[in-house]
Amino acid sequence: MIDIIDAIKRAGRQVGDDGVTKTITITRTYDAPVEDVWDACTTPERINRWFLPVTGDLRVGGRYQLEGNAGGEILHCEPPRLLRITWTMGDAPGRSEVEVRLTPAADDTTDLRLRHTAEVPPEFWSQFGPGAVGVGWDLTVLGLGLHLTGGAVGDHRAWEQSEEARQFMTMSGEAWGVAHEAAGAPPEQARAMAANTIAFYVPAHPPQT
Repeated sequence: MIDIIDAIKRAGRQVGDDGVTKTITITRTYDAPVEDVWDACTTPERINRWFLPVTGDLRVGGRYQLEGNAGGEILHCEPPRLLRITWTMGDAPGRSEVEVRLTPAADDTTDLRLRHTAEVPPEFWSQFGPGAVGVGWDLTVLGLGLHLTGGAVGDHRAWEQSEEARQFMTMSGEAWGVAHEAAGAPPEQARAMAANTIAFYVPAHPPQT
């Protein structure tokens, strides 16, 4: 069992909006040295164990592809501190980049900061807000944390249908709504976007027959 409330509280969330691009930032401290966290984030065999299978030319200037998910170009790499990549889902328009920065902290722990900056269609942002990608990144940092302590959720697709996962995604959507409001979004608007995001990630169970 995962301590859902603790997992949500361990992550920090921020939202940025300059009028052209939207930025979500998620932070978390892991009880592992920076070299181990870096290896878990950049070694294909380990990425497959806590995230998704990845293929491609995994070097600066090369391209990667996550199975059934995003792909893009590796823009910058400074082991064991900084990785920056483009992040494209299908034919999604506009520029989208993800930066992962690792910082050694006290007692062999590591601070992770993941920042996703993208040009988002206004109609999409006005409906879902930051939680549209934020919930996915919450799931990602959760999976990494479990991996670094020897755990795992098992079959990702099966787990995401569980009540445990539904609770986690609901709380994540609510947390991104709070972060959006803290960034200046009108409260009613932030809550409505969060509700739409939660409804997408956590649809109502079909009626029993």
